[in-house]
Amino acid sequence: MGINPLALLTVAALVCALPATAQPIDQAEKQAVVAKAGQMLTERYIFPDRAAQAKAKIDEELAAGAYDGINDAAVFGVRLTDALQAVTHDKHMRVMAVGAELRPPPGAAQPPKTSAGFTAADVLKGNVGYIKLLGFGPIESFTPSADQAMAAVAGTRALIIDMRDNGGGDPHTVQYLASFFFDPKTKVHINDLIWRNPGTETYKRDEFWTMPVPLYYKGPVTLLTAARTFSGGEEFVYDLQTQKRARLIGETTGGGANPGGAPPINPHFRIFIPTGRAENPITKTNWEGAGVVPEVKVARDQALRVAMLEITKDKALKADAALETDAFAPVHRLKFREGPQAGSEVALRHQLEQLARGEPDYSQMGDRLAEATREQLPHLKTSLSALGEIKTVTFKNIDLAGVDVYEVTYANGSLRSGIYLTPDGKVALNWVQQMAGGR
Repeated sequence: MGINPLALLTVAALVCALPATAQPIDQAEKQAVVAKAGQMLTERYIFPDRAAQAKAKIDEELAAGAYDGINDAAVFGVRLTDALQAVTHDKHMRVMAVGAELRPPPGAAQPPKTSAGFTAADVLKGNVGYIKLLGFGPIESFTPSADQAMAAVAGTRALIIDMRDNGGGDPHTVQYLASFFFDPKTKVHINDLIWRNPGTETYKRDEFWTMPVPLYYKGPVTLLTAARTFSGGEEFVYDLQTQKRARLIGETTGGGANPGGAPPINPHFRIFIPTGRAENPITKTNWEGAGVVPEVKVARDQALRVAMLEITKDKALKADAALETDAFAPVHRLKFREGPQAGSEVALRHQLEQLARGEPDYSQMGDRLAEATREQLPHLKTSLSALGEIKTVTFKNIDLAGVDVYEVTYANGSLRSGIYLTPDGKVALNWVQQMAGGR
């Protein structure tokens, strides 16, 4: 699983300052990273027994010289990830070299245009609604896009939600979208997350129930799945399947059900540690390792055709091996924001200047951002103040979570930073990341 804002079951932090890109690594740093990673695992991993085994594994490999020939930080991160996953069998577990995740693979396609993860809200032939969702971004930016997408398909006879490329995200966002499909007169218990209290073998439980949303979609719902459906994407399809609120068509999903966060090991590495596990209130278990199994198993490229055949009973569809949305006369109703939010450039400049001084204005932040900023302020102040005076702030794009992304050049370097504003102008989301290449 690639670690990005839409690929985590939970949003661990809303601000992240990464002061350096991936660097060559020497033996001393490898030893320090293995020691710190092992300590963090034993303190935080949801399964303490597996944490001890994972720590022993990387300690043994280090002592045996398995990492001696590695001098690239990104390669070292992959090697540690392989070792940890071999013991824990946890697909969320990952060690990442800072900056490595910023480099797209050679020949990578441009990401699709989205509205906070939504790439389509269409009406197909036969008055069938179709939504495609790539991930569950932070609730602050996701909510208005979800409202718009659901309003666009509100009058359809049936709804298809395409989850085949959904990599996950914030569980509060999963909760929000799921709530559109249940009668608001009765709250429905859809999921629990059980978290380990750090440094202990005690746990706490967060319950997730349906919540107020603008409308109730009463029609039948079909969810398209694939092996790439992962983490929070799996939670959404599992929640609706177990409540018998949706029919799944496609492939068995990826099998990652343990949420967590990606704290820094040192300035050059982060480790994603699952600090929790999902527990469905009906099955009393989750989809970890097994994935979510659809009622109708078909290859991913046939899932939409099969769904449309079931809904419309159009016999002509049987003759086609695979059909995508363009074959079903889509009426596109999703509106995409083409430029930055009004005031986001000025707000970002002020935010970065205040962080560099160590004097953020918490009254102008959302609650979750304020909490994350308080935790990370010493690191943020050190990293940003070292860059000197801001020279330029240039809008680059809107990311998959619906956040405005800017390139910021300083007297002593540059970075990328994302910002999202609430309607009243407060900063709801903000992240800071050193650009690959160390510029």
